[in-house]
Parts: sequence; structure tokens; C-alpha cells
Amino acid sequence: MTDNQAAPSHSPLRIVALGGLGEIGMNMMAYQCGDDILLVDSGLMFPDAEMPGVDYVIPDISWLRERAESVRGILLTHGHEDHIGALPFVLQELPVPVYGTALTLGFVAEKLKEYKIGADLRPVKPRDTVTLGCFSAEFIRVSHSVVDGCALAIRTPEGVVIHTGDFKLDQTPVDGELTDLASFARYGDQGVLALLSDSTNVEREGYTISESYVGEALADIFPKCAGRIIVAAFSSNIQRVQQVADVAAATGRKVLLNGRSMIANVRIARELGYLNIPDDLLMDLKCLPDMPRNEVCMITTGSQGEPMSALVRIAMDDHKQIKLEQGDTVILSSRVIPGNERTISELINHLYRRGAEVHHEKVSEVHVSGHASQEELKLLMNIVKPRFFLPIHGEYRHLVLHRRLAAKVGIPEERCLLAINGEVVCFYNDTACIEETIETGRVFVDGKGVGDVGEIVLKDRRILSEDGMVVAIVGIRLASGDLIYGPEIVSRGVVYEDESQDYLEQARLTAQEALQELNAEMRREPDEVRQALRQALRRFFKKTVERRPMILPVIMEM
Repeated sequence: MTDNQAAPSHSPLRIVALGGLGEIGMNMMAYQCGDDILLVDSGLMFPDAEMPGVDYVIPDISWLRERAESVRGILLTHGHEDHIGALPFVLQELPVPVYGTALTLGFVAEKLKEYKIGADLRPVKPRDTVTLGCFSAEFIRVSHSVVDGCALAIRTPEGVVIHTGDFKLDQTPVDGELTDLASFARYGDQGVLALLSDSTNVEREGYTISESYVGEALADIFPKCAGRIIVAAFSSNIQRVQQVADVAAATGRKVLLNGRSMIANVRIARELGYLNIPDDLLMDLKCLPDMPRNEVCMITTGSQGEPMSALVRIAMDDHKQIKLEQGDTVILSSRVIPGNERTISELINHLYRRGAEVHHEKVSEVHVSGHASQEELKLLMNIVKPRFFLPIHGEYRHLVLHRRLAAKVGIPEERCLLAINGEVVCFYNDTACIEETIETGRVFVDGKGVGDVGEIVLKDRRILSEDGMVVAIVGIRLASGDLIYGPEIVSRGVVYEDESQDYLEQARLTAQEALQELNAEMRREPDEVRQALRQALRRFFKKTVERRPMILPVIMEM
């Protein structure tokens, strides 16, 4: 700030992502001004192949925990897991009010019920405004792959920030609810400090296809199917469920819902009036054997090939009540989550082995994205006319490409910021910069454990999954240091024991020699014995088979 610039009478606005920048999922953004902190979304990420045994990944909220008294509330843009999934864990430490539209909070309430957590859930409607500390935020309707999504226009002492959440500009949405471009334009005319915009689909040119195209594709496929139809979709995609139900009714088929989250989300959406499915259209699983195959349409979860899902068990011919036959049709009506390509390919192969015909997004228009493509992203920038631009929601390449796109529509390059998780973007007196970096990270949820699985545990799990484990068992009389039992070598995942007894005998002799090299005093120290066994066996397996199994010495003290 130069000497000629008057210092503002308010604190700077700081925006920091605790998750969601440089990655897909785990979206959580904090807005801080003075003693007030406002949170937008609280999402999770599903584990990848490098996280064996992990159920979910959630943001590390240590920075928030240290400022808990300043957190005024959480605003939710929509009801997808990558935006609401961490709430059961966050609310246990930050019991603040949560604001969202009816369906979004319906999904949240169901999730909190599962974890037996109470919360202050406050429903809002599009164009409602809530005030939290020095912030006020208006919810602005947007189209997405889950209904009731909203962007946020956040008024701060420094200016208005538009936070889009996930969106696209669908001109023919199934529910008839258009993205509220008029509100975006209103803010654009009044002046917008910064636009934080969804980057997920920035690599796609043109416009994202309307959700209504899926209904047209389904209407073309259903009449051609002679047997049962199974449609796999995300349970939160209520518009997709509605279109499947409508086409099923038009072609004389009853609808069977399958999957715990599918059944729960459909129930919530029907209760809130977001789904119009009459009771007589739905059927129970116990009625399935008596229904002609050409009168059944099942809507199920499992489109990502989840190992224990019903669809995978059906594909593997391992489901007790549902069997595929020649002439049945399976429609995978969802996008392939990055990293799941091989799993879904194997799922499709197994479905074909059962004799089914399979439709998926590579061969049919049975899925469309819920995210804006390049022309929609540019249109929103031109409507909002922000002074500064910050791409959000995407891997690093998405953020870079979105920043370049913003420069193409005339936002000066120096005002197109690029930040990743933990970098604090500071807006002060009509300037913006990355001020500092706070510590952020990931917390792994494994069963009922939250945060007790760290990188060291994951490293051990990866070693076990890749190179196996060797247990070396010895018995030592501590009083004298004499070896009175073993060493006995047991391996899992290294070699096949029944056919490798000679090889394991060599490993045993190697371990024995290492113990004999220790003097009696050292053998009386269990830690010294363990270290000697680890070093000797590591060298042995590295030299003989170039493997690095986990070595677990077991010392029986006698």
C-alpha cells in the first residue's frame, strides 16, 4: 500500500481452502475477516489405490480448531458427498449452524442420523440471505447434477465475492429450475470483488449437454429391451432417478430401488417434493420373482464397481435374488470417477459374461456432466465481471487452464490468482495477493477411527499389499541370553510356503546366523534381537528375490 492510499477501516478479507484446490473432492473454503470466519462446504474425498483400507478422506481442520470461537456457520452449496460428506466429523468439533436448501439439508440430516449427531440445520431458499458476523450471503440458484444447488454471493467488508459451487448453465433442466443468471448479472452491475468458479470441466470445449438429453436416450433404449433393465446411477442424482422412473412408467415397467443410499435419498426427495414417483410405480424386491422380466426396471447404486455393491454381485452372479439373463440390459448412467476406469471396465466385462447388453457414456448418451464447460465458464465471467478471479474445484491443471480462460475474456492476468490448499488469498484495499501458507492436510477415516491412520500406517499397508510379510519367531531365555526356540519363519504374500520350504529354510538359517553373531548380553535385549532379525532378513529377501516384505520379529521371553 502506497503513502497516497488511505488505509481501510476494516480488516482484510482472507480466503483459504482447507481442501478442494489441486484435487477433486474434499471441498472446504474458509472466509475470514477480523474475528469472523465463514465456512463454505465441508466435503470428503474417496480413497485411491494408495490408501488401502481407508474409507474416507476429510480435511484437516486444525487451523479452524484453533479459531473455533470465530467460526460463525457453514454454508452448503449442494448435497454431493464431496461438499457435505465431512460434516459428521467437523460438527463434532465445530457445533455451528449449517445453512442449505431443503434437499441438501435432507441429505445432511440422514447422514448425521447415521452417526447419531445432532446439529443446528437451518433451511434456506434461493435468493434468501443469511448474516453471520460481518458476512452476509445470498443463495443463488444454479443447475447441477443434484437439484437444489446454489452459488453464494458473499458480502464482505472488502466487497462481494461470488462462490459458484458446482454448476452448469442447463437451459432445459428436468426440474425446470434454471440457473439464476439475473442475480449473477445484478451483482455484476453492482460490482464484484472476486469470482471463485468451478473448474472441473474446464478442459471441455463448448457447452455441457443438458440433463434432458439423458431422458431422450433412455426413452430410445427402453422400448428395445426384451428383459429386465438395471440402471446404475449416483443416488444423489434425483433428476436422473426421475427420468428413469418416467420412462419406466411410459414403457409399462415397475421400478425397484436397490442400494441403501438410493432408497434413503429417494425417500427424502419424495418427502420434500423433489421427486414425483407414485407409490403404485414402485415394487418390492420380494415381488421380483413373480414379475415378467420385461416389466421390471431396477435403479441401483454401484455404478463405480464398488466391491460389495449389489451391481457387482449381480455381475459376478453372486446375488441371491437378482440374476441376469440373456436379453437383460444394464445402463451405467454416471460418469467414471478418475481412478475407477479399470474397475468399471471389469464390471462391464462381467455383465457381458452374464449375457446382458450394457450401455455406458462411451457408447450412449446415458450420462451428462453436471459441470460447466468452457463457453459456460466464459459466459459467467462476462456476466459477473469480477475484479479478481480465483479458480476452485479441480486438480492443478484444471486451475491453471481456468486461469488462462479468464485471461481470454479480458480479466488481466495479474488479477487471475492461482492458489492451492493452505495458501491464504488476501484482499485488502482493492488489492489481492497470496499472503501466507497455513498448514493443511488430510485426515483418514478408517472404520470408527478418525485420524488414527497416518502416512506411516498407509506405508505399512502398501508394503503388505505389494511385498507381503515375514514373521520371525524366536524364544530367548532372558536370564542367560540362550536361544531356546526358533527362529521359525512364517511368510504371507512373499512366496507360496508349500512349494518354498527350501527357500524359507535358507531364510531361517540366515536369521539364525544373525542371532549367533550377537553376544549373550545383546541377546538379553529384545530390541537388539529384533533389529538383528530385521536387518538380516531384509538383506536376504532383497538379495535373493528383490522384494521388501515387512519383517515382524516376535520375541518370546522365557
